[in-house]
Amino acid sequence: MLRTLRITLTTALLALATTAVNAQDWTMFLGPDRNSKSPQKGLLRTWADGEPAALWSVGLGRGYGGPVVKNGKVYLLDRDDEKGDIMRCFDLASGDELWQFAYDSPGEVPFPGSRSVPAVDDRYVYSCGTYGDLYCFDLNSHQPVWKKNIWTDFGGGERLPVWAISQCPTIYGELLIISSQAPDAGVVAYNRNTGEVVWKTPNLGNENYASPTVLKIHGEDQVVMVNSSTNPFANPNAPATKGKVVGLDPMTGAELWRYDNWECHITCAPPTLADDNKLLIVGGYERGATLIQINKAADGKFSVAELFTTTDFGDQTKSALYHNGCFYAMYRTNQKRDGMVCMDINGKLLWKTGNNPNFDRGSMILADGLILATDGMKTLYLIEPDATGFKPISKANVLSEGGASTGGMSAMGGNTQNWAAIALADGKLLVRDQAKMVCVKVVK
Repeated sequence: MLRTLRITLTTALLALATTAVNAQDWTMFLGPDRNSKSPQKGLLRTWADGEPAALWSVGLGRGYGGPVVKNGKVYLLDRDDEKGDIMRCFDLASGDELWQFAYDSPGEVPFPGSRSVPAVDDRYVYSCGTYGDLYCFDLNSHQPVWKKNIWTDFGGGERLPVWAISQCPTIYGELLIISSQAPDAGVVAYNRNTGEVVWKTPNLGNENYASPTVLKIHGEDQVVMVNSSTNPFANPNAPATKGKVVGLDPMTGAELWRYDNWECHITCAPPTLADDNKLLIVGGYERGATLIQINKAADGKFSVAELFTTTDFGDQTKSALYHNGCFYAMYRTNQKRDGMVCMDINGKLLWKTGNNPNFDRGSMILADGLILATDGMKTLYLIEPDATGFKPISKANVLSEGGASTGGMSAMGGNTQNWAAIALADGKLLVRDQAKMVCVKVVK
């Protein structure tokens, strides 16, 4: 049952204030505005001697969890499968480790290691581990303020989703919003100071790997969540059901609208907000992408119209990047080998790189009119976004091979698997592979 949250003018103003961030911080998955865009200016247009300057690197356990940055400090949830998760804090300027907190959560899952991005504000950093352990750490004491488990607290049993828990928490005012997907909960909002559940939705359907995101639709904030369709391989005896995309009131969890014709059985990416209240949903596994229009009637009620579905454009692990009427993504899946792809707002595929060059589940950030992109393997690219074709400016090898080698995962995902989300703050780009995180200077 939803709990009512009393909202006063003071609370509303406080919520707005607590979401404000330094222009050079990167505080959540996909950035402070959750759209893979940074206000950073002054990017280098060429890289001396073919590569940007690597300022420092630090060793990490294997995994896919990316960093966040706040006030000159880097936060990353690392993992040792034999022991558990490790919240680590580094100095952005030097790479020196400032503190860490480890907790017991041993075990190995397919594609082992970390897999989520924390969220950080002025007081706390929040993280969710592979087995659903949700922690709030105090930035000053470096100790837990509260902890929950988003899986077992809501009826989840020993059997996790196939690829484990991969939730990236979202800060919204005084709330911390995340998806449980256990039998007794869908999206859950906690009081970010105390860990008390403020509201929760019913379970929204099939197992999922996408995180809820807050987007401004028709001028108002909404929590948008994408859920998978039935996985016929992991659950061959389960009824075949479509996935759904829902828009929720961020203060109460009340459902505002629903699209129920999404069919991707392993959904990883939040949707991308485009012009005129359109949302692009992307996936791998040959679904591709669907563009939906969110309409609002005079009485305030919302409705959804599907504009198109295409299998020419998609992204298995990240949201598409939207810029100047075009979407950019990396369409490498178990079957597709289309590389970086570009599509216009009407669903016309404009170009693809294929294997020349190959882009394999990497990560992108738009800053200063340019795209910084890892290719999911070794290479960092500087790209001019252009509807007429792929226009690389510079590239450099900054990462190493070293993907999962157990349980057939190497055959499924390749021998590199450098798929972590990247972060940009104060002119420094943070990228990681399966053994280290590298800080690269990308400004003049």
